[in-house]
Amino acid sequence: MTRKIAIFDTTLRDGEQSPGAGMTTDDKLVIARQLLRMNVDVIEAGFPVSSPGDFRSVAEIGRMAGDSCVVCGLTRAVDHDIDVAAEALATAKRPRIHTGLGVSPEHLHEKLGITEDECVERVIRCVRYARNLVDDVEFYAEDAGRSDQDFLVRVIQAAVDAGATVVNIPDTTGYSLPEDFAARIRDLRERVEGIEDVTISVHTHNDLGMATALALAAVKAGAEQVECTINGLGERAGNTSLEEVVMAMRMHGDELDAHTDVVTRELTRASRLVSSITGISVQPNKAIVGANAFAHSSGIHQDGVLKARDTYEIIDPDDVGAAGSEIILSARSGHAALRHRLVELGYTFEDEEFEEVYQRFLEIADQKSEVYDQDLESIVQERAREVSAVYTLDALQIQCGDPLVPTAVATITDEDGDTQVVSMIGTGPVDAAYKAIDKVVSVHGDLQEFAIKAVTRGIDAIGEVTVRIVDDDGKVFTGRGADTDIIVSSAKAYLNAVNRMITTKRSREGE
Repeated sequence: MTRKIAIFDTTLRDGEQSPGAGMTTDDKLVIARQLLRMNVDVIEAGFPVSSPGDFRSVAEIGRMAGDSCVVCGLTRAVDHDIDVAAEALATAKRPRIHTGLGVSPEHLHEKLGITEDECVERVIRCVRYARNLVDDVEFYAEDAGRSDQDFLVRVIQAAVDAGATVVNIPDTTGYSLPEDFAARIRDLRERVEGIEDVTISVHTHNDLGMATALALAAVKAGAEQVECTINGLGERAGNTSLEEVVMAMRMHGDELDAHTDVVTRELTRASRLVSSITGISVQPNKAIVGANAFAHSSGIHQDGVLKARDTYEIIDPDDVGAAGSEIILSARSGHAALRHRLVELGYTFEDEEFEEVYQRFLEIADQKSEVYDQDLESIVQERAREVSAVYTLDALQIQCGDPLVPTAVATITDEDGDTQVVSMIGTGPVDAAYKAIDKVVSVHGDLQEFAIKAVTRGIDAIGEVTVRIVDDDGKVFTGRGADTDIIVSSAKAYLNAVNRMITTKRSREGE
């Protein structure tokens, strides 16, 4: 059996420090409920002394959590901070005070203005003081990633001797390389007496894009708790991403000798919830929970995934609560992806028919970044309209603007294969196009209704036009056309209505 690694979620504390990610107490309670559903081991609910809101959040979350998990409050190595945290945590059945101070030369000399000896004295005092108030005390050695290793050993030894139950080794600035950070953890395990009875925690930042790698390297070296946030929120470039760490341990548990008890099917829901509350969007290519995490655009990838999901996916989308693998139809998609999606929509074609649909799909895909289901529906319906067409619009060129005279040049082929190219002017581009069509076709209909709508989202959406025309007998005929160019859509719709009128007239005459 692999080692159980505790997941310490600090979304409500360090995650809130992301610019613009401020949360109300009610917001924090909503997220805390989701964290409880996920079965995280520790919720760092806030920094109680920092504000009345944080105090209330810690108290309310402590009351809500019950026995489900440890509820933690952050403090500085200051008696008053520790007192306030203990007061806020009085509602919690499993309270933890998280206290500490900086240990790197930069923090000691520039920020705190103290010597190493004075630092060690503060470590002992703050840990002992907190242990008088709660049984579970976590000590953080801020900026341990840039500290002198011999001094770090001295500090952690002092914290353990003073009664710390957890020692947190943060790479606060995301400075370290994974192997160097792992070496620090191994060295602490070898040199600090009694550390085998204490939980080693790590808290890594993403300043160089290595937060997850740092955390996993530390776990492999013996760390037993990882501090992380949903979506990797946090100061500057953010913290270790909870979803990445959890799924990496799930995929490589044997190599890391590690597992977690997190309910992974709640990961996507948690990500969307935090994004919604904080207003901070998740980048589309974000690992595990990004919109494109299980999306495939390349034709080669699509073909592979359709044959066997694990050709390009190492994670089953269902395992993280995602909707499923998504085939993104674009100009890079191949025959297999398009046929698969059409079948899902209920359309099947013989090879020759399918090739015609595919070619029209490519025309649309060249004009759009993504082709949606509604686009495919429009393509199929457009093809159905063209199959029985008496007249077909082959090309349309429009010239218009102020002060230009609206002019349409239309290329139209009839059912016998004869093609005509005509040019007409009008009061506007649609009027000119319709007059050009009227010049070719054998009948004329009075336009009674004209409507246009976007079939899909985006500025490159297909525009679908619906028109109704009336013949000399007062009968109404409806036509539809779709294209990324709304003038072309308008011409197709009008010609479709005219074709219906001609076909109906022929049918009546045949009777």
